Amino acid sequence: MPIPKPVSHRIDVASPIMAAFQPRLAFPTPSSLPRSYYLGHHAAGLAKMRTLLSQIDLVIECRDYRIPLTSRNPMFEEALRGRERVVVYTKKDLGTPPDQDRATEEKTHSLLRSFHSPSPVLFSDHRSPKDAKTILRHVRSAAHARAALTGSHLLVVGMPNIGKSSLLNALRREGTGRGKVAPTGAQPGITRKIGTGVKIIDPEPPSSSSSSDNPGGAPAVASGGTAGVYLLDTPGVFIPYVPSADHMLKLALCGCVKDTIIPPFLLADFLLYHLNLVNPDLYAQYHHPTNEIFALLDAIARKTGRLLKGGDPDLEAAALWMVQRWRAGHLGRFVLDEVSEHALERYKNGVVGGGADGEGAKSQSQMRKVAKEAARARARSRRSGSGA
Repeated sequence: MPIPKPVSHRIDVASPIMAAFQPRLAFPTPSSLPRSYYLGHHAAGLAKMRTLLSQIDLVIECRDYRIPLTSRNPMFEEALRGRERVVVYTKKDLGTPPDQDRATEEKTHSLLRSFHSPSPVLFSDHRSPKDAKTILRHVRSAAHARAALTGSHLLVVGMPNIGKSSLLNALRREGTGRGKVAPTGAQPGITRKIGTGVKIIDPEPPSSSSSSDNPGGAPAVASGGTAGVYLLDTPGVFIPYVPSADHMLKLALCGCVKDTIIPPFLLADFLLYHLNLVNPDLYAQYHHPTNEIFALLDAIARKTGRLLKGGDPDLEAAALWMVQRWRAGHLGRFVLDEVSEHALERYKNGVVGGGADGEGAKSQSQMRKVAKEAARARARSRRSGSGA
């Protein structure tokens, strides 16, 4: 089967909307940018997963649809080797533009399925009963194949804040009709320990046979029946070292690290860089197309009422608000990673990073400006807080 052509959600820089505005084609990153968020409970969680492998029938690995390559954690493949795996791309709705046609979406899905072959690949919006039913059909099929008397046990794994608990709740709701059981939140670290198995499919009687057919009266599980399916939620596990600054910024923008790890101005500027490449009209209600993050944040702060004492704009609050709006799908919905045959081939060959060598060299002055303005904003905030 031929591999589909590359998919891009980016607009043509020569289109009318971009005629009078030139977005940055590279984003500079400071050398001091943190490259890890690997915490103690991440290591403990991964070690515990290894001890449970003998009890696990299927591993569900969650990745963020907005960063399908960046949200991969190779530690899972190493630690959980030998177990059947299905890859579920969560938050599909947040990476799919409202006006995207079905054919374009299917091209993206087809490329990712080819990339992961022979592992099955599924896509999920946790609010969609249809998506939950699709995943449950796959899970039920795997459970029927094993037909264990104690039920089938699954492990859901992924990076922090990738949507594991939301997926568990959606599967439980659709599979059993029961309510939310796993806590969820906007920041990583909500789940810190591996929980007990949560039933997502009720026991199903066999199509033919009864317990009297079995020695000792043990319950039979024939073709078409299961003793129930249980899913174990796990803490998100970050990788010990992120290979590129671009990847770290993408993970932070999608909420895989706490907002205190990466400076909010830097994260907002990284988002602005991507918004401009996709469509600067996405923030048109606040400002005309710009590459100047502080001009945009000033406008956002004033229009949303995020002001310090004395009426000065609270730029840090505006930066956090801007990032959170994007995460919720209210400031554009698009994929950050390049999903194309070429990009996937490069990734398979171990080529990672944000672009060509020397990327961003022409924009170092922009970074210095960001750093200086951030320092000034913090100083204003301190003066305002002390009543000066």
